Parts: sequence; C-alpha cells; structure tokens
Amino acid sequence: MPSKPARRRSERRRQPRADARLSMRVEGVHEGNSAQVVTESQNISASGVYCTSSHFLAPLSKVQLTIVLPRLPGHPSQELVKCDGIVVRCDTVERRGHANFELACMFSDLDLPRRALIEEFVAWRNLQSLRAAARVSDGRRRSSSTSRVARAASSAGRRAARPARRGNGAATRRSTAVPSKRRTGSGRG
Repeated sequence: MPSKPARRRSERRRQPRADARLSMRVEGVHEGNSAQVVTESQNISASGVYCTSSHFLAPLSKVQLTIVLPRLPGHPSQELVKCDGIVVRCDTVERRGHANFELACMFSDLDLPRRALIEEFVAWRNLQSLRAAARVSDGRRRSSSTSRVARAASSAGRRAARPARRGNGAATRRSTAVPSKRRTGSGRG
C-alpha cells in the first residue's frame, strides 16, 4: 500500500518563542480549592508560557501568573511579570510513577510594556541560542580541521624520520643505466 506523503504542520503561533527555564508561579483553582504551583517554564513567548505543574488545572480556567525574567542587557535588574492567563492545555505526563501535567497558558491581560519586555527577552534568548550553536558548530569545524592538521604533521614527522634516499628513485635508475657523456670545451669548432 503506498504511503501518504508526510505533511508538515504549519506553525500556528504568531509570536516567536524561546526555550527558557524561568522561575514562575501559577495560581488557579484545583478541585474547587485555590492552588498555588511554583514551577519552571519550558518556553515562553509574548502570547503565552508553557510549564509543568503538579496539579491539574482545567482548560479554559483563569490563572494568575508570576514569571521571573532574568536581568537583560540595558536593564538594571531582573523583572517580575505578573498577569492573568487562561489555561489552553493541561496534559497528563507520567514520570517516575508520579503524575505531572504539562500546562500551556495564554496571557490574557498583558499590557504593552510587559509584552515588550517579554518580546525583548525572547529575542535576546534566541540570539544567545544562535550564538551558542554557532560556537559549537565552529568548534567542531576547528577540531576536525585541527585533527586534519595534526594528521598531516604526524605524517610529515614520519616521513622526516625515515632514512634519506639518495635522490629520486627514477633519477637514480636513469643515471646508473646510461652514463652521461660530458662535453668539453665550448662546443665551437
């Protein structure tokens, strides 16, 4: 049976996101009681955040989010971003026999200055990731070219350690096969 061609899912997110482990707090309602979850984000964008939670929070429920952004270049200190959000997804994940939840929250009341701060953080973090990837890639290229240079130097060292031959093998054969005739005089008769 012919297989169907793989279709790439189009990216539905409108905002760029960055992988980032940021300290954060999610406050919401769990089983009728107020729940406060201290956790770490997995990624963030100007439209929402993805994190893990020890409590199930129902999709479409309202939550209060507090996210600690690290100090960015040009800013005096780290920033606390506090806003309301809506749970858009809460998936159960079994780890080490214990249930955790992957929680995706959309920001619902993020004002322009805080949105700009998160956008700046996402751009900065993505730039840092690109630079780190370039350094790793460059390091691999350097180490492979360094190993090529090392192999060439080692090979040259082995050649230098061999006993020297008297001339080129072909030249030696030629000179022993036919003695060369020497001309004397100027050649003018």
